[in-house]
Amino acid sequence: MERPIRVLVAKPGLDGHDRGAKVIARALRDAGMEVIYTGLRQTAEQIVNAAIQEDVDCVALSILSGAHNTLLPKVVELLRGEGADDILVIGGGVIPGEDIPFLKEKGIKEIFTPGTPTQVTIDFIRGNVNR
Repeated sequence: MERPIRVLVAKPGLDGHDRGAKVIARALRDAGMEVIYTGLRQTAEQIVNAAIQEDVDCVALSILSGAHNTLLPKVVELLRGEGADDILVIGGGVIPGEDIPFLKEKGIKEIFTPGTPTQVTIDFIRGNVNR
């Protein structure tokens, strides 16, 4: 029997609001995934260390602070540096549409903005995790 998809839900940077991250974490759990939630105010290094230590298939980054163009690509860069570039990295939160192409160019596979149905995120993870 194959193990469930393991997802690390993380809040990089100085965000003090994590309701959206908790909603996603709960939806992923309800969909049968194993979820590790790192909590607020995580550095990119802490997120990458947790992702490797927990042997996750996906890192889901939730950000509201406006630092998405710096922090999200840094997580991808650090994962690559650790040889963990097979981990799917997605992002969500308040991210302007004009920033999404840049983030995808930097290795974020998809961005989910406010109002995205949780099932869309679940389906994307299931369809794009490298197993």
